[in-house]
Amino acid sequence: MSSPTLAQRLLVTGSLPRLGVKTRAPVRIGFLTPLSGPEESWGRPGLDGCRLWAEGLNARGGLMVGGRRHPIEIVARDSATGAAATRAAAHELVERLDCRLILTLGGDSFAPALPWLMKTRALVATLLPSDLSPDTPYLIAPAEVHPLFNVTGVEWLAKSRPAARRVALCSQTDSLGLPSLAVYRAAFEAAGHARVKELRYAPAETDAEGIVRAMLAEQPDVLCWCSSAPPMIHALTEAAHAQGFTGEILACTADDYPRMIARTSAAFMARYTFQFPDFDDPALADTAFFFHRPEAFFAAYGARFPGSWSAVSWEYASILDLWHAAVESAETTDPVSVLAAMKRSQIMPHAFGPARWWGAEVFGIDNALVGDWPVVRIEGGRAKIVEFGSVLGWLEAHGPRLTEHLGALGQLWHQRLRPAPRRRQISLPASEASDPRSA
Repeated sequence: MSSPTLAQRLLVTGSLPRLGVKTRAPVRIGFLTPLSGPEESWGRPGLDGCRLWAEGLNARGGLMVGGRRHPIEIVARDSATGAAATRAAAHELVERLDCRLILTLGGDSFAPALPWLMKTRALVATLLPSDLSPDTPYLIAPAEVHPLFNVTGVEWLAKSRPAARRVALCSQTDSLGLPSLAVYRAAFEAAGHARVKELRYAPAETDAEGIVRAMLAEQPDVLCWCSSAPPMIHALTEAAHAQGFTGEILACTADDYPRMIARTSAAFMARYTFQFPDFDDPALADTAFFFHRPEAFFAAYGARFPGSWSAVSWEYASILDLWHAAVESAETTDPVSVLAAMKRSQIMPHAFGPARWWGAEVFGIDNALVGDWPVVRIEGGRAKIVEFGSVLGWLEAHGPRLTEHLGALGQLWHQRLRPAPRRRQISLPASEASDPRSA
């Protein structure tokens, strides 16, 4: 597994000859992720990356399973059209189309389908390890360990900008936002920052100006957008610039950061720290990471889908790389056998280096692949990796602190399996939003 995967070599070099074997029936991969609505930007770029991956593999004969080649087919369905439609899509993908792997963002939109998929022993890969629990033995988080990796940005900021100590946070109140808020709370507390303001807003909220105004009222040195959706991150960042903020900004993502630079300034965005690099970053050029030839994938993606590279453009494709290697090892696409092959070794390659299956302490099951993660800044108008932080190292040092904050927001696995009590939704105007001291 230290050499480039077949799919990556086909995609970026086309250097392998066609093998004289008969192409068989297609192997289908289901993609059940938001393709509309406010979370579309977490799904559609990833679908494009998967299609690019599949086209590269198919161009040289397809997937080798037990000495026979099969074309790969990506079958996409939208999980943002309601619970009934999501459940129906899951049934279609598994029962009628025989998809051997289901890729999903996870979270609220996917939750209606998850119990049935686990009963059928479907192999499902999510980008949200907070979906994991002992009741989801066939659900894995092998690419992104959102929001755990956000601790690395906080650690870097604390070391590199020690004078920036007063933090104001905002987060949406959904299955992406609340776990992220808990992680940022724990990370800032561990770093000794003062949390001077916290706003929680409904996922459909659009009053970025009001949110930022309320945050700035406490005179923070750092504004943290947590894991807000890309459109909201753009709106919050532009509002902070318009309202004269001169401190640091921290967020999970900075998708389409050239647009943010154009609408603010290069100097303003030079104080922005996030977690997702461009894949032509020099820090990725000579690595032994599992996702090989990242610069070539980045270039191919940009040529095919110009201007759409995002935090998720590569993530689902990297899961396919891991799945492909496990299929070759197991010599079958059977979901349970492939999962066993993926987890045969506790340590395995990850997008950014060696990683370990982890999670029992927080999720009740070791189905999250956790390793190092990059911290990214914008320098000279381009994203640049400034450090690879150890997520496992932070968890070993501060695990109980994280558990405390996840529990406070009802995000531990056993809490998520209980029906939540009805609560009044916190909404803006920002003057009515929650204060962290009363949350």
